Amino acid sequence: MESREGSGSPGRTRVQPGDGAPSEHITPARRPDTRRMSTHARIVLIEDHAILRDGLRALLELESDLQVVGEAGSAAEGTRVARTCNPTLIITDLAMPGGLGLRAIDELRAACQGVRVLVLTAYCTDEYIHAALNAGADGYVLKDASRAELMHAVRAVLAGQKYFSEPVSARLVSSYLRRNEPVMAGSPRITERERQVLTRVALGETNKRVAMALRLSIKTIEKHRANVMRKLDLHNTAAVTLFAVRHGMLPAGSPGNCASC
Repeated sequence: MESREGSGSPGRTRVQPGDGAPSEHITPARRPDTRRMSTHARIVLIEDHAILRDGLRALLELESDLQVVGEAGSAAEGTRVARTCNPTLIITDLAMPGGLGLRAIDELRAACQGVRVLVLTAYCTDEYIHAALNAGADGYVLKDASRAELMHAVRAVLAGQKYFSEPVSARLVSSYLRRNEPVMAGSPRITERERQVLTRVALGETNKRVAMALRLSIKTIEKHRANVMRKLDLHNTAAVTLFAVRHGMLPAGSPGNCASC
């Protein structure tokens, strides 16, 4: 049996003793948390498979600071949605009905000032990878990635960094190593393995990731890294990246590659 207080106690319900419930339960009015709302990353999904969009939305919105504000099933529709939603991040596939998402990346950037673009696709070919980077993509993740990797990629791109799935990074490195250009005329000679390590470090990979990709121990990678930095008189990772950019070892759009370098 319940009895309510007078109108001076809104939201308060008193429960009579003996009915197995606490003597008092207060249900405060819910107010929007404007602080959290203001810090949400606003995300637009562009993917032609509705079931995959639903899954992506569910995964992303498990994170309290990520909010999906729009969805589209084609590149053209995605551009229209992005213009109205003012996103901070766009996650897009490449091959969709009505044309490649690649053609929309420039339009998306023009429509949404400062927006970041993360490609999520099943395609891992040199053609698609380089085209996406040249179009201005900030990251490239394959659809067989784990949830943990996707979240890592999303947060890296939102933080202004670049992110590539391991197979994508491997292709970037291999395609530029095949050019077999001298590192720099008159500079100390470095081995092919040292060049591989230098390029991967410049792409932003950790020693652990480089070791996994090259199937070497972390200690071996650390040794190669130290040797190449000593030979080329480079004193930190930023210097390695700048050296690689200046000597054509990285693709346009890759980490650290900018016109001001």
